[in-house]
Amino acid sequence: MSPSAKQIERMLALVPYLRTNDGVPVTEVAELFGVPKAQIVKDLNVLWFCGLPEAVSGEMIDVDMDALNADGVVYIDNADFLKRPLRLNGYEAASLITALRALKETVAGRDLAALESALAKLTAATGDADLGAGAAEVLVEDAESQVHERVAEALRQGRRLHLQYRVESRDELTDRDVDPLRLITAEGRLYLEGWCYRAHDVRLFRLDRVERIEILDDAVAEHEGVEPRDYATRLFQPHDDAYEAVVALHPNALWVREYVDHTELGTDEDGWVRIKVVTGDEAWLKRFVLRAGGNIRVVEPTRLAEQIVSETRASLAAYDAE
Repeated sequence: MSPSAKQIERMLALVPYLRTNDGVPVTEVAELFGVPKAQIVKDLNVLWFCGLPEAVSGEMIDVDMDALNADGVVYIDNADFLKRPLRLNGYEAASLITALRALKETVAGRDLAALESALAKLTAATGDADLGAGAAEVLVEDAESQVHERVAEALRQGRRLHLQYRVESRDELTDRDVDPLRLITAEGRLYLEGWCYRAHDVRLFRLDRVERIEILDDAVAEHEGVEPRDYATRLFQPHDDAYEAVVALHPNALWVREYVDHTELGTDEDGWVRIKVVTGDEAWLKRFVLRAGGNIRVVEPTRLAEQIVSETRASLAAYDAE
């Protein structure tokens, strides 16, 4: 999880705590939340700028910085709005309903029951209001697949998985044992986040690339220092030895964008779409381009582009020789 995400999570718990513990020493707050005193002081400085939407100066949360600096104790004021019942406008309610419907595709058991209960209450609270949530179709691939069921089962039982997993970036079928951490949904697909014993690190596995799955008898182990990662800004976390390449796609090869993690760079003067990909296997990228029959070309790095052109000419020359 990124530092900013951790700060938001901490502050959401910090404000209710401070409202019921007026004058608490800042050192005690830091100890309770497991962070240095300086971090709590930073959090309190952010609170100066927090309040209800459209709040102006004087309506935001007030922190008694004099008491903090002089006596090392924390007092906050102007946070009474937290006691008010939550009120959502139409847009917020529709967004939350749609998000819960998407989340529903990834959970099971007690979590599913709790989620369905929350969804039912929220839907009932909105009454007959036309929020547009019903018009949003939630599609999550593999939501009802056997692989999804097995992963959910392993998570419930706390047991290790054995996967036969297809690595697209290396065009390779791999076998690996994985301690499942959680299921996530991103870009309409289901992913398993887990500790991979083959990579000795946390890895993300797309469920539609799992060729075979088995729940093992081994219990999930504790992995020191391992925390769920923050994928809010970037789903694919490149390895240290990965490098970037710029690839141009002919209009006939735009399907590639559905299968390869990439960043769009725009369209060139010839109508080819340029994308940036990150790969840890240059050989895979070379094979991928050569198989495309001229519909994909490498733009950068120049060295690789020249190498592919040279190998293509050599192959064509071999045909001529025959």
